[in-house]
Amino acid sequence: MAIRIYKRTSPGRRNASVNTNEEVTKSTPEKTLLEKNTKTGGRNHHGVQTNWNQGGGVKRRYRLIDWTRAKTDAPATVVGIEYDPNRSAHIALLKYADGELAYITAPAGLTDGATVVSSKNRVEPSIGNAMPLKYIPTGLSVHCIEIKPGSGASMCRSAGSFARLTNREDKWATLVFPSGEIRQVSVECIATIGVVGNPDHNKVVLGKAGKTRLLGIRPRVRGVARNHHNHPTGGGDGKSKHNRQGASKTGVLAKGGRTRKHGKPSNKRIVRRRVSRRYGQLKVH
Repeated sequence: MAIRIYKRTSPGRRNASVNTNEEVTKSTPEKTLLEKNTKTGGRNHHGVQTNWNQGGGVKRRYRLIDWTRAKTDAPATVVGIEYDPNRSAHIALLKYADGELAYITAPAGLTDGATVVSSKNRVEPSIGNAMPLKYIPTGLSVHCIEIKPGSGASMCRSAGSFARLTNREDKWATLVFPSGEIRQVSVECIATIGVVGNPDHNKVVLGKAGKTRLLGIRPRVRGVARNHHNHPTGGGDGKSKHNRQGASKTGVLAKGGRTRKHGKPSNKRIVRRRVSRRYGQLKVH
């Protein structure tokens, strides 16, 4: 079992659980693939706070991930599966025949000693292999998908995420996401076969405020508990119930409102939008 539930030995342990990371086989990261990761505390280069509720957190170094899989037609061996503190998914360390090392997100089922390859031509559709969508058999699950050819993976990168390749028509491939969104991308875009590993990540219950602070998240004050000049839903006598829709400090709707920017070129290729939490129905583009 990947999730271990603590015994109720204290108030902080009462509802807490932990991910045992059973897929992890390598405990120390590769030093040549580490980079400095400086914390900002939510402040910009002027020292002005622009992002609230950030601060603290444990020290961590960034692992350089190969999102483009640019080393093509060169088989690589999986050295080990590692924990990455910067993302929900686990990462796999690859070693090529010439000795070069690289990190990729570890798909479910990838084990030590396995061989993976990236190519711009047709290769065997096995877990961890990457190739353009025009060569991937329809019906398979894919992850780490490019939204534009050569741009690097930008979709389905978090733990347990994937998209289903349903069909291809002319120069477009149709992908169905678990959210209900149906999107078209170019058949030249590269994707990796399989589902991102560590699917139990979202089942972990932190259990206490201290765990949240270790993640770099400071306490958040409810909008209705603030003054009227500090928040759209603040003010009032006592516990006042506001008569407007929930919003952020700057007025951005917080309960199911659309947040996607207008005019993004990628919006044109959305066949069906994801399920709306506010209205409980599909939004058609």
